[in-house]
Amino acid sequence: MNQPYSGHWSDAHIHRLPVRVYYEDTDFTGVVYYANYLKFLERGRTDALRCAGVSHAEILTLDPPLGFAVRKINLDYLKPARIDDALTIETRFKTVKGARLVISQRVMCAAEVLVTAEVEAACIDLEGRPRRLPRTMLDQLQRYVTG
Repeated sequence: MNQPYSGHWSDAHIHRLPVRVYYEDTDFTGVVYYANYLKFLERGRTDALRCAGVSHAEILTLDPPLGFAVRKINLDYLKPARIDDALTIETRFKTVKGARLVISQRVMCAAEVLVTAEVEAACIDLEGRPRRLPRTMLDQLQRYVTG
């Protein structure tokens, strides 16, 4: 069943996903716990893929079934997010080639950058072996690459 997407792609090939900071996302001081940024960033990448036409549920039905795994991530925490903040997760596909995706992301609060991330993800089969992206998927994602 298709659900409306909460994120969207801009003309500049930037996907934006709104995220609200809830009590469960914070530590005892009301500041977002550092590991929860990984969850926010994952939601941004997943929604960006879905909005670009690549659904995790659909790629599991391919022969062979495929998925994505984060191979490498580099985070820079610049400023904290706090309880009730309205964040935007920005996602850009920098490279989509073979079995590899390089993705640039930012966590924003209004016009302030709170966190930056460079992510390398690999397309894998269910045994964890790298697999090339299917041509149709590659073509769909190439439309959103910013380089």
